[in-house]
Amino acid sequence: MKKALSIALSACMLAGLTIAAPATAHAEFSTSELQVNIWDNNQLAGLQEIADAWSEETGVKVTINVVDWDNYWTLLEAGASGGQMPDVFWMHSNVAQMYMENDLLLNLDDYIANDDAIDMANYYEGIVNLYNSDGVQYAVPKDHDTIALLYNKAIFDKYGVEYPTDEWTWEDVLAAATAITEAGKDDGVYGYALNTSNNQDGWYNFVYDYGAQVVTDDHKGTTIGSEEGKAAMEMVRKLLEVAVPQTVLAETGTDSMFNSGLAAMITQGSWMINNFYTAENSADYAWAMIPYADANGNGACDEGERQSCYNGLGWAAAANTADPDAAYSLISWFCNEENQIKQAELGVTMAGMPGVSEAFAGAFEGMDVSAFTRVEEEGTLYFRPYTRNTTVWEDAIQQSGAFLDAWLDPTNPDTMAAACDNAQAIIENAIAQE
Repeated sequence: MKKALSIALSACMLAGLTIAAPATAHAEFSTSELQVNIWDNNQLAGLQEIADAWSEETGVKVTINVVDWDNYWTLLEAGASGGQMPDVFWMHSNVAQMYMENDLLLNLDDYIANDDAIDMANYYEGIVNLYNSDGVQYAVPKDHDTIALLYNKAIFDKYGVEYPTDEWTWEDVLAAATAITEAGKDDGVYGYALNTSNNQDGWYNFVYDYGAQVVTDDHKGTTIGSEEGKAAMEMVRKLLEVAVPQTVLAETGTDSMFNSGLAAMITQGSWMINNFYTAENSADYAWAMIPYADANGNGACDEGERQSCYNGLGWAAAANTADPDAAYSLISWFCNEENQIKQAELGVTMAGMPGVSEAFAGAFEGMDVSAFTRVEEEGTLYFRPYTRNTTVWEDAIQQSGAFLDAWLDPTNPDTMAAACDNAQAIIENAIAQE
């Protein structure tokens, strides 16, 4: 988000936004329609089905608008600056704190306290905490996600390389990627694609697998410049040497390279499954659990060596929505246990509640996506790194002077090690100024 956002949000505090009293169980809502904004078209059909059931009970129409990621935040910022925000919308870890601190989101505390369907103890703690500021809850967890390894069996078959398994380490990925890139040189086929601008489904996981943290658990520091962090980024560097060049990915993206049959492996998040499930060559695609780092060299996956980043969106409402009772009622509907399960069954996303996403693994007939659910038992989940102003350091460490130089030219280990040191300083300085 631009610096102007912070100024705009602060200005909105002067507007004296008020919060209505919580809805009763049999409230008559004052609105006939709620506007809901999301950014993922893959989730539209399932969420609309769930919302329509709420509409049947309440008589209030729900219109879900899909806005692409960049325009989503532009429009929300415009609404926060004096325009009209949607009634209900998704919140994300990158910007949640700014919206919460400036009283632009509806305070949900009284609503939750009077709602038998919602108990915040039933949701993933990291997501609950993310959308809580100074003890006030501003969003209810919508979902959570995990990361897995996607591979193209046809490419592996063509070049005589064995398929990935759940037992693969990052060293195994490197060996297979090297073999395929060498064998596929004349065909323009690479063994691996890693878009370094995608951190949650990409290089963040290496850092944690090797025992470092992009942001420490207390959100006050980082260990990315440690020996463990450097070992992780050295593995990233080795993979980048045999992977699709970053200059190519900047134009095409990992998903396009994979779906075009020009990349044999990528890591991807559970929120993107439908993109590959509906692809022309989906019968060739398969998922394995995210590989692990055998950091201690004992040949086994020990606790903490297979880590998957997880994040979670929150359903929030505008503080100045015309009908806060209706807005919260819809949020409660989306987030109650029955519809959290329904969301998983429909293949929308995995639930924001632990233990109710089993149906998600079977939501894509003909494609086994259980790697996303099994990692929760056979690996370690860590919450997507964030601080008060995540985008400040997150953007900076991807620029020249930090990781960009090493990513564009991954031939020099010293360049990558220096980038880790620089990233350490960038993150520490950014946090100190928050």
